[in-house]
Amino acid sequence: MPQDPLAQPDSADSAPEPADLRAAVEAVLMVVDEPVTPAELAEVLEVPVPAVQDILTELQREYDGYTGGGPGGTVRSFTSMRGFELRDVAGGWRIYSRAEFAPVVSKFVLGGQSARLTQAALETLAVIAYRQPVSRARVSAIRGVNVDSVVRTLVQRGLIDDAGVEPETGSMMYRTTPYFLERLGLGDLNELPRLAPHLPGLENLAEFEDTTY
Repeated sequence: MPQDPLAQPDSADSAPEPADLRAAVEAVLMVVDEPVTPAELAEVLEVPVPAVQDILTELQREYDGYTGGGPGGTVRSFTSMRGFELRDVAGGWRIYSRAEFAPVVSKFVLGGQSARLTQAALETLAVIAYRQPVSRARVSAIRGVNVDSVVRTLVQRGLIDDAGVEPETGSMMYRTTPYFLERLGLGDLNELPRLAPHLPGLENLAEFEDTTY
């Protein structure tokens, strides 16, 4: 009997293919900046949690260089090992650069072409310096752009650090570090120049921030 072209496909027919599901999990893992749980991934991908858990385990082994050969599939080929790894931390999963390559990563982040901060990083650092402790969401609201990657860069440079959790939202707060003061030649934060004389209109920065929430 011919099928109705307007009929909705069965849920089994619309389920993502295994290869597509693996790729989708990897795509999400590449953009998260905090560990994500299997349940959160399963909700987004609309698949059972055990299916996501199996994929995470497979990806972890693949990144670690396990080829699947030998007794129990435990043969590890270091030539297949990636420069990154998938870690299960505190109930969540996230991709990290592999620890043995930390010296290379640090050299890239802290030296050479990365020695100077971009304009976006300088603006973000200024907001944190004057509004600390402050969350990324509040900094994004003040600047009008997403600052996640810039904040990560500033943390890696040692210019800002964690300052606890914002009670209202549970978001991580950030503050400047002693290294920040050292680089600017300041004794403490009280020596930061006042903004108002240099940037007219920003004297009401606190009020502006409050209106964004």
